Amino acid sequence: MNLSNIFNRRNKILLRELVITDFKLRYQNSALGYLWSLLKPLFLFAIMYVVFVYFLRFGQGIEHFAPMLLLGLVLWGFFTEATKQGMNSITSRGNLLRKINFPKYILVISATISAFINLLLNLIVVFIFMLVDGVDFSWTVVLFPVSLLILYGFALALAFLFAAISVKYRDIGYIWDVVIQAMFYGTPIFYPLQMVMEFNDWAAQLLMLNPIAVIIQNSRAQLVGGENVITADQLFSNPFWLILPYLIMVLAGILAVWFFKKRQGRFAEDV
Repeated sequence: MNLSNIFNRRNKILLRELVITDFKLRYQNSALGYLWSLLKPLFLFAIMYVVFVYFLRFGQGIEHFAPMLLLGLVLWGFFTEATKQGMNSITSRGNLLRKINFPKYILVISATISAFINLLLNLIVVFIFMLVDGVDFSWTVVLFPVSLLILYGFALALAFLFAAISVKYRDIGYIWDVVIQAMFYGTPIFYPLQMVMEFNDWAAQLLMLNPIAVIIQNSRAQLVGGENVITADQLFSNPFWLILPYLIMVLAGILAVWFFKKRQGRFAEDV
């Protein structure tokens, strides 16, 4: 039997067990268990809806804005969870790193897959909410899995980069908390992009250079559709600005892989 095949199979088994363990430990000793993965985004959605839609009147006149809000919150929640859990995946497994010799990238992937499972569970609720709200799905829904894969790839790239940095410098966690909070308000999640365009077209274009904003708006267009969803191709006439968010994601992936490979040999010593 080929040794490389045995090694690959052992890695797959380890990855599977780590994902199962992470998912079980997350809701251990909680009364509602896995239901929290569904209730948390719903509670946040309820708060956002009451404050920004009901009282502040965000999204007035935009059809199906409520399911678009919920979809944006769920996708953002995954991005936050995947990057944070991936960042801590190496430092939280120091004992395992010192006892067993295995590819270190498995720890990061297992953390992000666990977050992705949560995302899939949350999307079931989103689809049900869309049906209740009367969303008329079109053929563009088949493009949504592509947006999910792009979102996962970008989150995984940042997780690799932050995981490698955090082994040596734990400050990255505090810095990322501040950055991701700023990104949340700088992404059209709880407010429509049309509101920004009414204020300043240049500001709307600037927001849509953010890869996460592009993914969320594309996802909304693919699932909800209609003329009420503004995407990057409607804002930019220059192809360079259209591909810039994707270029950022590709460069982030290349940097993450290079830096992780460079640092992984010292993880067991530094963690």
